[in-house]
Amino acid sequence: MFGNIGWGEFLVLLVAALVVLGPERLPGAVSWMTRSLRQVRDYASGAKEQLKEELGPEFDDLRQPLSELNQLRGMTPKAVITKHLLDGDDSLLTGNFDKPGTKPVSKPVPPPLTAGEKPPIDSDAT
Repeated sequence: MFGNIGWGEFLVLLVAALVVLGPERLPGAVSWMTRSLRQVRDYASGAKEQLKEELGPEFDDLRQPLSELNQLRGMTPKAVITKHLLDGDDSLLTGNFDKPGTKPVSKPVPPPLTAGEKPPIDSDAT
C-alpha cells in the first residue's frame, strides 16, 4: 500500500501528524483512516465482482488491453517501436540487416548485353 513511500518519509509524515493532531487525537485519526481505506477497498472489490458477474466472459476481453498497456509502461521507447511497429525486427534501428542464420536473398544477375543486342523492355513498367 505504501510502495512509493520509504521509511524516512513515513516517519516524517507520522511526526507531522503528531504535531498537527496532537497525541490525544492521533490514535482516533489513524483508526478512522484505516476504516475508511478498508471501506474504499471493499467498495472497489465489490464493484469489480459486480462487473465480472454482469459482463461475464467479456470482462476478460476488457481487461486484456489494460494488461497490454501495463506491459508497455515498463518498456523503453525503442522496445515499444520494435515490438509494435516493426513486428520485433530491430534491424532498422540497429543497422544489423543480416540476421544470423539467414542468407540474404539476391536476384541472379543477367549476363551483359552483346554488341547490337537490345535491352529487354518491360511493357508494364513503361
